[in-house]
Amino acid sequence: GPLAPHSRAFGTSAGCGSTFNVQDGSDFQDRVVNNPKPVVVDFHAQWCGPCKILGPRLEKVVAKQEGKVLMAKVDIDDHTDLAIEYEVSAVPTVLAMKNGDVVDKFVGIKDEDQLEAFLKKLIGA
Repeated sequence: GPLAPHSRAFGTSAGCGSTFNVQDGSDFQDRVVNNPKPVVVDFHAQWCGPCKILGPRLEKVVAKQEGKVLMAKVDIDDHTDLAIEYEVSAVPTVLAMKNGDVVDKFVGIKDEDQLEAFLKKLIGA
């Protein structure tokens, strides 16, 4: 449907409310660490080829969960501090977070079946 005029859409995923771009450290704290819902955090970079494949694929499987899990996108060049804090040494790195704790993670590309299994484990755990 049409987006409400006050909604903060950045054009990355049209009208998909389960994915958002992290703006800064306090935004990450608010929307990821303090979120009652499980959140997958996609650490990516503009120059990273595999990230451009994984990102949309992950967004798609997250959207299929209909809000049971959210997805935060973190550009490591914009948020070096977060990348260091979460020991991200390669991109793409995806963390599964629940109640502020990292409960699962993977590095590199996965296919949709693997991503769905990753999400199911997070939601069901």
